[in-house]
Amino acid sequence: MRHQPIWIRHAQQLVTLAGKSDAPVTGERMNQLAIIEDGSVWLEDGKIMRVGTDAELAAEYGQRSGEALVIDASGKLVTPGLIDPHTHLVHAGSRQNEFNMRLNGATYMEIMNSGGGIHATTRATREASAEQLFTESKKRLDQFLLHGVTTVEAKSGYGMSLDVELKQLEVAKLLDEKHPADVVSTFMGAHAVPLEYRERPDDFVDLLIREMIPEVARRQLAEFNDVFCERGVFTPEQSRRILEAGRQHGLLPKIHADEIEPYQGAELAAEIGAVSADHLLRASERGIQMMADAGVIAVLLPGTAFFLMAESANGRRMIDAGLAVALSTDCNPGSSPTVSMPLIMNLGCLKMGMTPAEVLTAATINAAHAIRRGDQIGSIEPGKQADITIFDVPDFMTLQYRYGVNHVHTVLKKGRVVVSEGSLQPLRDS
Repeated sequence: MRHQPIWIRHAQQLVTLAGKSDAPVTGERMNQLAIIEDGSVWLEDGKIMRVGTDAELAAEYGQRSGEALVIDASGKLVTPGLIDPHTHLVHAGSRQNEFNMRLNGATYMEIMNSGGGIHATTRATREASAEQLFTESKKRLDQFLLHGVTTVEAKSGYGMSLDVELKQLEVAKLLDEKHPADVVSTFMGAHAVPLEYRERPDDFVDLLIREMIPEVARRQLAEFNDVFCERGVFTPEQSRRILEAGRQHGLLPKIHADEIEPYQGAELAAEIGAVSADHLLRASERGIQMMADAGVIAVLLPGTAFFLMAESANGRRMIDAGLAVALSTDCNPGSSPTVSMPLIMNLGCLKMGMTPAEVLTAATINAAHAIRRGDQIGSIEPGKQADITIFDVPDFMTLQYRYGVNHVHTVLKKGRVVVSEGSLQPLRDS
């Protein structure tokens, strides 16, 4: 179905990130945003058709201005739609009680090993109906959109049984179909060892490999397969078995690596050729270099470290080592209950030593590559999907300087306005 063309005009800064669609961005190129001043974009049929200065587009499309919806971006910053490549979007329940426990000194692993943490959310998610999961998760997805995020990755992992994992993935699929935002699914049955398997974790690994991964793949409910490689959760050897089994069924490997302590997660990610290794707070120098050599993307989650009152991953060191870095909220009920990618970018600057340009690269084109969408989204270039966020700030430096504030003014998804003046808009056929 054809939709009304849209002409975005007179952006004070139009950040295109052009020329980075073929591969993740590393090194000094993460600072190169390809900015057009007094920028203009013509969108049609859900695609970006033309990008340039306003004078250039006026010469080409001026005679068609009457048929287009014209958006005046004067004094504003226009960027690609933000992308969140690591979330636990679909879950039930809340864990606000654990917040107070941590403030009183309890650690993440202590809470989890006492039956809280992931296990608490698993209980709530197992008890929830698919309808309840959809309703609760849609509210979160709406909030993502209001914060300028047009695509999210969503992991399962709060079922740890075949039926509940399938329930989570089915809800994620339905959200992708029904919601303006795109939802990219990851199977993460290996999020924790269920309490009922605590004394025999290898039996659960066998269950994952023998039954759960094949069925998820057969139903085509996920693109990626993830595992929490951490002491007290899954060992590097168990993680390798799970990820290699997923690959045999067409699921690309991702890994939660070296979050709590150095545990060979980064090294494993490099050895198996994972698309990304995520967290990496305690990754070794050797592991970081191996990832850089293997082309594994580092997905960093500064909101999680901030919320857990832990030292953040060293984004500066990783970029200087040649790693492609992406950023994510890690939206989840226990360790990072936020949907604000703008705040995550702020934290990337304030807590991880990244520049304002690097965090914007990490939240757009590198995040797109972390979910294998770099050829479709993450930059503003002709032929790409028309996912665009307009911020009510004059430039990308101000976006990071005025931290902790949602500056989103307008969001376009597939060439349609879904947020206007900070409010969700109903979709209408045209």
